[in-house]
Amino acid sequence: MPADPASSLPSAVLFACNHNRVRSPIAEALLKRLAGDRIYVDSCGVRRDRTGAEDAEIATGDIDPFAAEVMAEIGCELSEHQAKTFDDLEDESFDLVVSLTPEAQHRAVELARGRATHIEYWPTFDPTLIEGAREARLAAYRQVRDALAARITTRFGQALHRPVDLTQEGEL
Repeated sequence: MPADPASSLPSAVLFACNHNRVRSPIAEALLKRLAGDRIYVDSCGVRRDRTGAEDAEIATGDIDPFAAEVMAEIGCELSEHQAKTFDDLEDESFDLVVSLTPEAQHRAVELARGRATHIEYWPTFDPTLIEGAREARLAAYRQVRDALAARITTRFGQALHRPVDLTQEGEL
């Protein structure tokens, strides 16, 4: 990648977080919305989320419902997203891995070892930590969505010549 990463586009970007149910799928959808088919975009987690699973071998693979709701507010459909881990990736040939959590950062370094892969760490708050009323929780998810949209626009918008559109009319 060139010295000024904002001036050029990687051909393949991976967003990574802990469970691939909230932050990384949101980032994936936002960059896909911004870049269209100009960049291959994927996301993954460090491990499967076993919250609520009756059997330790069964992992929940669905998108977090609050993440789906705040993305639906801007016209992004996440209902088809299936959570996956680094081990589930079909291809590990990414030009850029953006890790959103410390655990994902460590795994990204392992993935990039020996490869021409650039790694960026964007520490991102975990909105699942917010408890309380539904609206308070949704507000936390919106903050994460909007912060990721701003960061994605800053990182990729110049090279794509446009910001992430957070209106429902934006194209995915």
